[in-house]
Amino acid sequence: MGIMLKERKTRSHKGENGRVLVVGGSIEYAGAVILAGMAAFRSGADIVVVAAPEKIALALNFWPDFITLKLKGSHLGKTHSKRIIEASKRFDALLVGNGMGTRRESMDFAVKVTRGSGCKKIIDADAIRSIRLQDVNNSIITPHMEELEVLLRNSGVRKAGLQGKISQAKRILGDNVILLKGKTDYIISKNRTETNNTGNAGMTVGGTGDVLAGVCAGLVAQGNSLFNSACAAAYINGYAGYLLYRKYGYGYTATDLVDKIAEILKKKRIKTSSNK
Repeated sequence: MGIMLKERKTRSHKGENGRVLVVGGSIEYAGAVILAGMAAFRSGADIVVVAAPEKIALALNFWPDFITLKLKGSHLGKTHSKRIIEASKRFDALLVGNGMGTRRESMDFAVKVTRGSGCKKIIDADAIRSIRLQDVNNSIITPHMEELEVLLRNSGVRKAGLQGKISQAKRILGDNVILLKGKTDYIISKNRTETNNTGNAGMTVGGTGDVLAGVCAGLVAQGNSLFNSACAAAYINGYAGYLLYRKYGYGYTATDLVDKIAEILKKKRIKTSSNK
């Protein structure tokens, strides 16, 4: 899998290398937006803003790197959608779904935001269960197999077997990209499919998907294509797991993954190009 990412300008200024808006969190799941936001930072984004229910956002005050948008209540709901859609206009990438939960009002929120936002999007976790492929565009969608089945069922696809699902999804994928997480990751666009095998069984630990989504968001925000960002993120996330397995066996955490992202990028295991 050949991957090319944009090279960082040596004279760039703050904000020029990507602004990410991470939207998620709930009273039950506070850590997901932290993992996703830190992964976006470690992948090179300049600015990461987390929009979350107010108690989760207040907890983020302990992380001086983050700017927060505090949303009233303990869960995301449709009343927050207008504010997020408007805020997203100031960002290069919007990541939505991490730790959001499956309350009906939160699912309705995800539908409105993913339809209404015009910027590039990464749709992850519980937000995947709320959408149809026909209703979103310019997005990386990051399901595991069970979430893919829900997404395709919502989109009117009921084919059995992985290849049948991929084939049918391509017909309605539009300009979106699916990053299907598993023992082998599949990165799927309308015209192309790539695979990644850098992970290991330790990647089943909670939070690794939030890290993957954050890397996608950080790379997209820096001006990389959706497909290249998804390919690179899958490789980076899995290779970080490989490095951690060598050190800890299966006893590593998603936080440990975050700390490996910049190391992998620094070692140029992903090629850069000023022409992309």
